[in-house]
Amino acid sequence: MRSTDTPVPSAGSATDALGAPEVVEHTVETRLKAGLLPLLAEADLLDSPAIWGSVATPAGAFRLEPVRPGRDLELLTGWMNDPEVAAYWELAGPAAVTAAHLRAQLDGDGRSIPCLGLLDGTPMSYWEIYRADLDPLSRHYPARPHDTGIHLLIGDGTNRGRGLGTTLLRAVADMVLGNRPRCTRVIAEPDIRNTPSVSAFLSSGFRCSAEIDLPEKRAALMIRERALRNLL
Repeated sequence: MRSTDTPVPSAGSATDALGAPEVVEHTVETRLKAGLLPLLAEADLLDSPAIWGSVATPAGAFRLEPVRPGRDLELLTGWMNDPEVAAYWELAGPAAVTAAHLRAQLDGDGRSIPCLGLLDGTPMSYWEIYRADLDPLSRHYPARPHDTGIHLLIGDGTNRGRGLGTTLLRAVADMVLGNRPRCTRVIAEPDIRNTPSVSAFLSSGFRCSAEIDLPEKRAALMIRERALRNLL
């Protein structure tokens, strides 16, 4: 983090207008406030996905829009109760189950943001963009500062099985890298049993770095490197 350009005088080191030493009160308090400024600048941990805009894909214009439970809860609850989704997300049940999952993120400090994925304006997928280096996941792999993780599900079964996941994963990884200059890697950890998901990550430029044991699953650690972005 870059320090402030304005020096903060130490106690007893300030001078008056004539150059004579004088006592400066509250110097420590001033120093603390100045030190907090860089932290405040990083308060938005994910660089505002809400303003990342849309990107053109072979399937249409795609964008991420942060979830609003009052508007989106019914739709997301329906998706979570789809058997293909429930097998891996394990959030089937009444709306309260989905609401609690969303609330844990929305009431947090901004390190995970639940989003709808809109294709040509139509909500058709759910995404979680999160700081992998600040997540419990970081205890299971050699994390780097600002690693950014993604979770996703395709909500409508008619959109599955035709390569759309690969298209959208490539688009979202590009969005993350294009809008988060401090991020050098996009991370994902799909269930190793979810072969279609793992294949979609591989086809969209991720590599399988390892298999890792997480509390809820055995996962494929997928990594998309910024250094390879222009080669894909």
